[in-house]
Amino acid sequence: MVAIATRPGREASRPANRVGGVFLRGLLIALALGFLAIFIALPLVIVFTEALSRGWDAYVAALVDPIALASIRLTLLTAAIVVPLNLVFGVMAAWAITKFEFRGKSFLITLIDLPFSVSPVISGLVFVLMFGLQGWFGPWLKEHDIKIIFAVPGIVLATMFVTFPFVARELIPVMQEQGTQEEEAAIVLGASGWQTFWRVTLPNIKWGLLYGLLLCNARAMGEFGAVSVVSGHVRGITNTMPLHVEILYNEYNFVAAFAVASLLAMLAIVTLILKSLLEWRLHKVHL
Repeated sequence: MVAIATRPGREASRPANRVGGVFLRGLLIALALGFLAIFIALPLVIVFTEALSRGWDAYVAALVDPIALASIRLTLLTAAIVVPLNLVFGVMAAWAITKFEFRGKSFLITLIDLPFSVSPVISGLVFVLMFGLQGWFGPWLKEHDIKIIFAVPGIVLATMFVTFPFVARELIPVMQEQGTQEEEAAIVLGASGWQTFWRVTLPNIKWGLLYGLLLCNARAMGEFGAVSVVSGHVRGITNTMPLHVEILYNEYNFVAAFAVASLLAMLAIVTLILKSLLEWRLHKVHL
C-alpha cells in the first residue's frame, strides 16, 4: 500500500478557519444587537421612562385630556377611512396589473410607486396648491362652502396619498407568482367574475392582503409630514397624534408629549408583532 501524504498546512488551517468564522459570526451578531439596542430599544425605553417620570396619574391625565382624546379620535378616524379605500384600490390595481395586458401598464406601476419617491411635505403642498384658497379649485370650493385644506378631508387625502402603494405593492408579487391558471379554470367551469374573485383569488392572497393592510394602517396613524402641511395645527380639530406630540414638546410639556408618544409606540409594537406573525404565516404557507 502506498501512503497518501497530506499537507500539514491545510489540516492546520481548518481549525483556524473555523475559529475565525465563529469569531466573525459573533462579532456581526454583537454589532447588530448593539445597533438595535442603541437606535431602537433605547429610544423606546426613554419614551416610556419620560412618560412615567411624574407617575401614573400624570400619565393617565395626559392621555385623557380632551385635546389629546380629540387627536386620538382624528387619528383613528383617518385610518378607518384611508385603510378601506386603499384596500379597494390596492386589490383593483394589483388585479389589473397581474391579470391583464394593456397600454400604460408600466405607467400605472410608476404612479403606484410615486409616493415612495416624493417627500410627504411636497405631497402636502401639492394638495394645498390644488384645494387651498389660492389654489386651482380654491375659489369654487369657497363658493360652495366646501373646506378641504385645514380640515379633516385634507388630512384624509394627504394620508391616503402617502399610504396607497402599500396594499398594491404587497399584492402584485403574490398575484404574479400565482399566475392565472386557477382563475381561468374557474371561469371555464362556469364561475362568474365575482365568484372567481371570492372563492379563488381572495383565499390565495389573503395573507399578503392582511400584511399590506397592516403596513398601510401603521403608516396612516404615524404620518406627520403631509398631514402637518394640510392640517393647519388647529387644536382639538385638525391635530393628529403625531402633530399633538410636536405641539406639546415645543411647549416644554414633556410628560404629556411622551405620554402620547408612548401610545404611538405601543401601536407600533403591536403592529410589529402582528407583522412578524403574518411573515411567519406567509413563510409557512409557501413551504
